[in-house]
Amino acid sequence: MSTLHDLYHRYGQSPWLDDLRRDWLSDGTLQRRIDEGVRGVTSNPSILQKAMAAGAAYDDQFAQLAKDGCSATRAYWAMAITDVADALDVLRPLYQESEGSDGFVSLELAPDLAHDTEGSIDAARRLHTDIARPNLLVKIPGTAEGVPAVRRMIAEGCSINVTLIFSLDRYAEVMDAYLSGLEELVESDGGAASLHRVHSVASFFVSRVDTEVDRRLEAIGSREALELRGRAAVAQARLAYRLFRRAFSGPRWDALTSRGARLQRPLWASTSTKNPSLPDTLYVDSLIGPDTVTTMPVATLDAFADHGTLARTADEGVDEAEALWARLAEVGVDLDEVGRVLEDEGVAAFAKAFDQGIDALEDKVAALATS
Repeated sequence: MSTLHDLYHRYGQSPWLDDLRRDWLSDGTLQRRIDEGVRGVTSNPSILQKAMAAGAAYDDQFAQLAKDGCSATRAYWAMAITDVADALDVLRPLYQESEGSDGFVSLELAPDLAHDTEGSIDAARRLHTDIARPNLLVKIPGTAEGVPAVRRMIAEGCSINVTLIFSLDRYAEVMDAYLSGLEELVESDGGAASLHRVHSVASFFVSRVDTEVDRRLEAIGSREALELRGRAAVAQARLAYRLFRRAFSGPRWDALTSRGARLQRPLWASTSTKNPSLPDTLYVDSLIGPDTVTTMPVATLDAFADHGTLARTADEGVDEAEALWARLAEVGVDLDEVGRVLEDEGVAAFAKAFDQGIDALEDKVAALATS
Protein backbone atom coordinates (compact mmCIF):
# COMPACT_ATOMS: atom_id res chain seq x y z
CA MET A 1 0.00 0.00 0.00
CA SER A 2 1.07 3.59 -0.55
CA THR A 3 1.68 6.08 2.25
CA LEU A 4 -1.65 7.77 1.48
CA HIS A 5 -3.54 4.46 1.60
CA ASP A 6 -1.84 3.65 4.90
CA LEU A 7 -2.77 7.06 6.28
CA TYR A 8 -6.44 6.19 5.84
CA HIS A 9 -6.53 2.45 6.46
CA ARG A 10 -4.14 2.35 9.41
CA TYR A 11 -4.66 5.74 11.03
CA GLY A 12 -8.19 6.79 10.07
CA GLN A 13 -7.24 10.05 8.37
CA SER A 14 -8.54 10.87 4.89
CA PRO A 15 -6.09 12.65 2.56
CA TRP A 16 -7.81 15.14 0.28
CA LEU A 17 -6.27 17.14 -2.53
CA ASP A 18 -6.41 20.91 -2.16
CA ASP A 19 -6.52 21.70 -5.87
CA LEU A 20 -8.75 21.23 -8.91
CA ARG A 21 -7.90 21.76 -12.56
CA ARG A 22 -9.93 21.04 -15.66
CA ASP A 23 -7.11 19.25 -17.46
CA TRP A 24 -6.87 16.78 -14.56
CA LEU A 25 -10.43 15.74 -15.35
CA SER A 26 -9.78 15.23 -19.06
CA ASP A 27 -6.36 13.57 -18.90
CA GLY A 28 -7.06 11.20 -16.01
CA THR A 29 -4.78 12.89 -13.47
CA LEU A 30 -7.50 13.14 -10.85
CA GLN A 31 -8.35 9.46 -11.19
CA ARG A 32 -4.67 8.57 -10.85
CA ARG A 33 -4.50 10.62 -7.67
CA ILE A 34 -7.52 8.74 -6.33
CA ASP A 35 -5.83 5.44 -7.17
CA GLU A 36 -2.79 6.66 -5.19
CA GLY A 37 -4.97 7.26 -2.12
CA VAL A 38 -6.57 10.70 -2.46
CA ARG A 39 -10.12 10.53 -1.04
CA GLY A 40 -11.55 13.99 -1.74
CA VAL A 41 -10.95 17.39 -3.32
CA THR A 42 -11.18 20.92 -1.95
CA SER A 43 -11.25 24.12 -3.95
CA ASN A 44 -11.45 27.82 -3.18
CA PRO A 45 -11.54 31.07 -5.21
CA SER A 46 -7.73 31.19 -5.37
CA ILE A 47 -7.51 27.66 -6.77
CA LEU A 48 -10.25 28.24 -9.35
CA GLN A 49 -8.84 31.62 -10.40
CA LYS A 50 -5.42 30.08 -11.06
CA ALA A 51 -6.94 27.16 -12.96
CA MET A 52 -9.00 29.42 -15.23
CA ALA A 53 -6.02 31.68 -15.90
CA ALA A 54 -3.73 28.81 -16.93
CA GLY A 55 -3.72 27.50 -20.48
CA ALA A 56 -6.64 27.15 -22.85
CA ALA A 57 -8.72 24.50 -21.07
CA TYR A 58 -11.61 26.90 -20.46
CA ASP A 59 -11.52 28.81 -23.73
CA ASP A 60 -14.19 26.87 -25.63
CA GLN A 61 -16.74 26.93 -22.82
CA PHE A 62 -16.00 30.56 -22.05
CA ALA A 63 -16.36 31.60 -25.69
CA GLN A 64 -19.78 29.92 -25.83
CA LEU A 65 -20.88 31.50 -22.56
CA ALA A 66 -19.78 34.93 -23.79
CA LYS A 67 -21.59 34.35 -27.08
CA ASP A 68 -24.73 33.53 -25.10
CA GLY A 69 -24.44 36.88 -23.32
CA CYS A 70 -23.21 35.67 -19.95
CA SER A 71 -21.46 38.22 -17.76
CA ALA A 72 -17.97 37.44 -16.51
CA THR A 73 -19.38 36.56 -13.08
CA ARG A 74 -21.99 34.19 -14.49
CA ALA A 75 -19.35 32.62 -16.73
CA TYR A 76 -17.06 32.07 -13.72
CA TRP A 77 -19.76 30.20 -11.84
CA ALA A 78 -20.77 28.18 -14.88
CA MET A 79 -17.19 27.04 -15.43
CA ALA A 80 -16.56 26.40 -11.73
CA ILE A 81 -19.76 24.34 -11.46
CA THR A 82 -18.79 22.34 -14.55
CA ASP A 83 -15.42 21.44 -13.01
CA VAL A 84 -16.88 20.57 -9.63
CA ALA A 85 -19.72 18.50 -11.11
CA ASP A 86 -17.25 16.56 -13.27
CA ALA A 87 -14.96 15.99 -10.28
CA LEU A 88 -17.92 14.83 -8.21
CA ASP A 89 -18.70 12.24 -10.87
CA VAL A 90 -15.10 10.99 -10.82
CA LEU A 91 -15.23 10.67 -7.03
CA ARG A 92 -18.76 9.22 -6.88
CA PRO A 93 -17.57 5.57 -6.88
CA LEU A 94 -15.37 6.29 -3.86
CA TYR A 95 -18.31 8.02 -2.15
CA GLN A 96 -20.44 4.94 -2.69
CA GLU A 97 -17.70 2.47 -1.79
CA SER A 98 -17.01 4.32 1.48
CA GLU A 99 -20.75 4.53 2.25
CA GLY A 100 -20.60 8.32 2.22
CA SER A 101 -17.47 8.74 4.33
CA ASP A 102 -15.32 10.21 1.55
CA GLY A 103 -15.44 11.06 -2.13
CA PHE A 104 -16.36 14.72 -1.62
CA VAL A 105 -15.61 17.85 -3.60
CA SER A 106 -15.94 21.28 -1.99
CA LEU A 107 -17.02 24.49 -3.72
CA GLU A 108 -16.89 27.82 -1.89
CA LEU A 109 -19.49 30.57 -1.86
CA ALA A 110 -18.63 33.95 -3.33
CA PRO A 111 -16.31 35.73 -0.87
CA ASP A 112 -18.53 38.81 -0.66
CA LEU A 113 -21.05 36.67 1.24
CA ALA A 114 -18.68 35.98 4.15
CA HIS A 115 -20.52 38.48 6.37
CA ASP A 116 -24.01 37.96 4.91
CA THR A 117 -25.98 35.23 6.68
CA GLU A 118 -29.10 35.26 4.51
CA GLY A 119 -27.10 35.69 1.32
CA SER A 120 -24.96 32.69 2.25
CA ILE A 121 -28.04 30.58 2.93
CA ASP A 122 -29.60 31.46 -0.42
CA ALA A 123 -26.36 30.84 -2.33
CA ALA A 124 -25.68 27.51 -0.58
CA ARG A 125 -29.20 26.31 -1.37
CA ARG A 126 -28.77 27.32 -4.99
CA LEU A 127 -25.46 25.48 -5.39
CA HIS A 128 -26.88 22.31 -3.88
CA THR A 129 -29.85 22.58 -6.23
CA ASP A 130 -27.81 23.38 -9.34
CA ILE A 131 -25.18 20.68 -8.80
CA ALA A 132 -27.42 18.11 -7.09
CA ARG A 133 -24.77 15.55 -6.16
CA PRO A 134 -24.77 13.79 -2.76
CA ASN A 135 -20.98 14.18 -2.45
CA LEU A 136 -20.96 17.97 -2.82
CA LEU A 137 -19.81 20.05 0.13
CA VAL A 138 -20.62 23.75 -0.12
CA LYS A 139 -18.02 25.81 1.71
CA ILE A 140 -19.31 28.50 4.08
CA PRO A 141 -16.73 30.57 5.98
CA GLY A 142 -16.80 30.18 9.76
CA THR A 143 -17.31 33.89 10.35
CA ALA A 144 -19.73 35.23 12.96
CA GLU A 145 -22.28 35.60 10.16
CA GLY A 146 -21.38 32.29 8.53
CA VAL A 147 -21.99 30.13 11.59
CA PRO A 148 -25.79 30.66 11.66
CA ALA A 149 -25.86 29.98 7.92
CA VAL A 150 -24.14 26.66 8.59
CA ARG A 151 -26.73 25.78 11.21
CA ARG A 152 -29.59 26.59 8.82
CA MET A 153 -28.12 24.55 5.99
CA ILE A 154 -27.53 21.53 8.21
CA ALA A 155 -31.11 21.85 9.51
CA GLU A 156 -32.28 21.72 5.89
CA GLY A 157 -30.25 18.57 5.24
CA CYS A 158 -27.49 20.18 3.15
CA SER A 159 -23.85 19.09 3.44
CA ILE A 160 -21.38 21.82 4.34
CA ASN A 161 -17.64 22.38 4.63
CA VAL A 162 -17.14 25.12 7.22
CA THR A 163 -13.97 26.90 6.18
CA LEU A 164 -11.59 29.59 7.45
CA ILE A 165 -11.60 28.50 11.10
CA PHE A 166 -8.64 30.00 12.97
CA SER A 167 -9.54 29.91 16.66
CA LEU A 168 -10.70 27.45 19.29
CA ASP A 169 -13.67 29.60 20.30
CA ARG A 170 -14.96 29.80 16.73
CA TYR A 171 -14.41 26.08 16.26
CA ALA A 172 -16.57 25.40 19.30
CA GLU A 173 -19.31 27.58 17.77
CA VAL A 174 -19.05 25.69 14.49
CA MET A 175 -19.45 22.30 16.15
CA ASP A 176 -22.43 23.57 18.14
CA ALA A 177 -24.00 24.91 14.93
CA TYR A 178 -23.64 21.47 13.35
CA LEU A 179 -25.15 19.67 16.34
CA SER A 180 -27.96 22.21 16.66
CA GLY A 181 -28.70 21.95 12.95
CA LEU A 182 -28.95 18.17 13.20
CA GLU A 183 -31.28 18.49 16.18
CA GLU A 184 -33.51 20.83 14.20
CA LEU A 185 -33.50 18.38 11.31
CA VAL A 186 -34.63 15.60 13.63
CA GLU A 187 -37.52 17.75 14.80
CA SER A 188 -38.70 18.40 11.25
CA ASP A 189 -40.90 15.94 9.39
CA GLY A 190 -38.87 12.95 8.32
CA GLY A 191 -35.72 14.54 9.70
CA ALA A 192 -34.43 11.46 11.47
CA ALA A 193 -34.39 9.52 8.20
CA SER A 194 -32.27 12.28 6.61
CA LEU A 195 -29.48 12.49 9.16
CA HIS A 196 -27.24 9.90 7.52
CA ARG A 197 -27.25 11.92 4.28
CA VAL A 198 -25.87 15.06 5.95
CA HIS A 199 -22.11 15.47 5.83
CA SER A 200 -19.86 18.16 7.20
CA VAL A 201 -16.23 18.93 7.85
CA ALA A 202 -14.81 21.81 9.85
CA SER A 203 -11.76 23.25 8.11
CA PHE A 204 -9.30 24.34 10.77
CA PHE A 205 -6.44 26.31 9.21
CA VAL A 206 -2.98 25.47 10.47
CA SER A 207 0.18 26.96 8.94
CA ARG A 208 -1.16 30.50 8.75
CA VAL A 209 -1.40 30.47 12.54
CA ASP A 210 2.35 30.00 12.83
CA THR A 211 2.96 32.74 10.27
CA GLU A 212 0.97 35.30 12.28
CA VAL A 213 2.05 34.16 15.74
CA ASP A 214 5.73 33.99 14.77
CA ARG A 215 5.53 37.52 13.36
CA ARG A 216 4.26 38.71 16.73
CA LEU A 217 6.86 36.70 18.66
CA GLU A 218 9.64 38.23 16.59
CA ALA A 219 8.23 41.70 17.25
CA ILE A 220 8.29 40.97 20.99
CA GLY A 221 11.86 39.78 20.57
CA SER A 222 12.59 38.32 24.00
CA ARG A 223 14.44 35.03 24.25
CA GLU A 224 11.40 33.38 25.78
CA ALA A 225 9.20 34.65 22.94
CA LEU A 226 11.60 33.56 20.21
CA GLU A 227 11.81 30.06 21.65
CA LEU A 228 8.09 29.62 20.98
CA ARG A 229 8.29 30.19 17.22
CA GLY A 230 6.97 27.49 14.90
CA ARG A 231 4.96 25.73 17.60
CA ALA A 232 1.63 27.54 17.94
CA ALA A 233 -0.21 26.06 14.96
CA VAL A 234 0.25 22.40 15.87
CA ALA A 235 -0.51 23.13 19.52
CA GLN A 236 -3.78 24.86 18.68
CA ALA A 237 -4.80 22.12 16.24
CA ARG A 238 -4.19 19.44 18.87
CA LEU A 239 -6.33 21.40 21.32
CA ALA A 240 -8.98 21.61 18.60
CA TYR A 241 -8.86 17.83 18.19
CA ARG A 242 -9.48 17.46 21.90
CA LEU A 243 -12.48 19.78 21.60
CA PHE A 244 -13.76 17.64 18.74
CA ARG A 245 -13.53 14.46 20.78
CA ARG A 246 -15.37 16.09 23.66
CA ALA A 247 -18.11 17.62 21.50
CA PHE A 248 -18.86 14.36 19.72
CA SER A 249 -19.33 12.22 22.78
CA GLY A 250 -21.86 12.06 25.60
CA PRO A 251 -25.65 12.16 25.69
CA ARG A 252 -26.19 14.95 23.16
CA TRP A 253 -24.16 13.23 20.46
CA ASP A 254 -25.40 9.75 21.40
CA ALA A 255 -28.99 10.89 20.77
CA LEU A 256 -28.02 12.01 17.27
CA THR A 257 -25.72 9.17 16.30
CA SER A 258 -28.39 6.65 17.32
CA ARG A 259 -30.50 8.18 14.51
CA GLY A 260 -27.71 7.90 11.95
CA ALA A 261 -25.88 11.21 12.35
CA ARG A 262 -22.32 11.43 11.06
CA LEU A 263 -19.34 13.08 12.70
CA GLN A 264 -18.37 16.55 11.57
CA ARG A 265 -14.72 15.67 11.08
CA PRO A 266 -12.01 18.27 11.64
CA LEU A 267 -10.22 19.01 8.37
CA TRP A 268 -6.68 20.32 8.65
CA ALA A 269 -6.31 23.03 6.00
CA SER A 270 -3.39 25.29 5.11
CA THR A 271 -1.02 22.36 5.52
CA SER A 272 1.79 23.61 3.31
CA THR A 273 4.80 24.90 5.24
CA LYS A 274 5.23 28.63 4.75
CA ASN A 275 8.52 28.85 6.69
CA PRO A 276 11.31 27.16 4.68
CA SER A 277 13.21 26.40 7.89
CA LEU A 278 10.45 24.00 8.97
CA PRO A 279 9.98 20.46 7.60
CA ASP A 280 7.81 20.41 4.48
CA THR A 281 5.45 17.80 5.96
CA LEU A 282 5.27 19.27 9.48
CA TYR A 283 1.57 20.10 9.42
CA VAL A 284 0.61 16.67 8.12
CA ASP A 285 2.97 14.53 10.21
CA SER A 286 1.98 16.32 13.43
CA LEU A 287 -1.81 16.03 13.08
CA ILE A 288 -2.61 12.43 12.18
CA GLY A 289 -5.55 10.93 14.04
CA PRO A 290 -8.77 8.96 13.63
CA ASP A 291 -11.84 10.67 12.17
CA THR A 292 -9.89 13.53 10.61
CA VAL A 293 -9.22 14.86 7.13
CA THR A 294 -6.05 16.54 5.89
CA THR A 295 -6.21 18.50 2.65
CA MET A 296 -2.91 19.11 0.91
CA PRO A 297 -1.77 21.07 -2.14
CA VAL A 298 0.09 18.99 -4.72
CA ALA A 299 3.59 19.77 -3.45
CA THR A 300 2.72 18.84 0.14
CA LEU A 301 0.81 15.74 -0.97
CA ASP A 302 3.78 14.51 -3.00
CA ALA A 303 6.22 15.33 -0.20
CA PHE A 304 4.15 13.41 2.33
CA ALA A 305 3.74 10.45 -0.01
CA ASP A 306 7.52 10.43 -0.48
CA HIS A 307 8.84 10.97 3.04
CA GLY A 308 5.98 11.67 5.45
CA THR A 309 5.95 10.04 8.88
CA LEU A 310 3.03 7.75 9.65
CA ALA A 311 2.13 7.83 13.34
CA ARG A 312 -0.83 8.84 15.45
CA THR A 313 0.04 12.37 16.55
CA ALA A 314 -3.13 14.49 16.69
CA ASP A 315 -3.74 13.68 20.35
CA GLU A 316 -0.08 13.53 21.33
CA GLY A 317 1.26 15.99 23.89
CA VAL A 318 -2.04 17.77 24.49
CA ASP A 319 -1.03 18.88 27.98
CA GLU A 320 2.14 20.38 26.54
CA ALA A 321 0.07 22.08 23.85
CA GLU A 322 -2.14 23.62 26.52
CA ALA A 323 0.92 24.85 28.44
CA LEU A 324 2.40 26.33 25.26
CA TRP A 325 -0.86 28.13 24.53
CA ALA A 326 -0.73 29.68 27.99
CA ARG A 327 2.93 30.70 27.53
CA LEU A 328 2.10 32.49 24.27
CA ALA A 329 -0.37 34.65 26.13
CA GLU A 330 2.12 35.24 28.94
CA VAL A 331 4.79 36.60 26.58
CA GLY A 332 2.29 39.01 25.06
CA VAL A 333 0.63 37.32 22.08
CA ASP A 334 -3.07 38.26 21.91
CA LEU A 335 -4.43 34.95 20.65
CA ASP A 336 -7.99 36.24 20.22
CA GLU A 337 -6.66 38.99 18.00
CA VAL A 338 -4.60 36.46 16.03
CA GLY A 339 -7.79 34.60 15.19
CA ARG A 340 -9.61 37.75 14.13
CA VAL A 341 -6.73 38.97 11.97
CA LEU A 342 -6.34 35.62 10.23
CA GLU A 343 -10.07 35.37 9.57
CA ASP A 344 -10.14 38.86 8.06
CA GLU A 345 -7.04 38.11 5.98
CA GLY A 346 -8.47 34.81 4.79
CA VAL A 347 -11.70 36.39 3.61
CA ALA A 348 -9.79 39.26 1.98
CA ALA A 349 -7.39 36.89 0.18
CA PHE A 350 -10.22 34.87 -1.33
CA ALA A 351 -12.07 38.05 -2.28
CA LYS A 352 -8.96 39.36 -4.03
CA ALA A 353 -8.50 36.12 -5.96
CA PHE A 354 -12.16 36.06 -6.94
CA ASP A 355 -12.04 39.68 -8.13
CA GLN A 356 -8.86 39.02 -10.11
CA GLY A 357 -10.54 36.07 -11.78
CA ILE A 358 -13.58 38.12 -12.71
CA ASP A 359 -11.41 40.96 -14.02
CA ALA A 360 -9.49 38.54 -16.22
CA LEU A 361 -12.72 37.11 -17.59
CA GLU A 362 -14.06 40.58 -18.26
CA ASP A 363 -10.93 41.31 -20.30
CA LYS A 364 -11.58 38.14 -22.28
CA VAL A 365 -15.21 39.16 -22.88
CA ALA A 366 -14.00 42.51 -24.23
CA ALA A 367 -11.43 40.80 -26.44
CA LEU A 368 -14.01 38.42 -27.87
CA ALA A 369 -16.37 41.30 -28.58
CA THR A 370 -13.76 43.04 -30.73
CA SER A 371 -12.43 39.92 -32.46
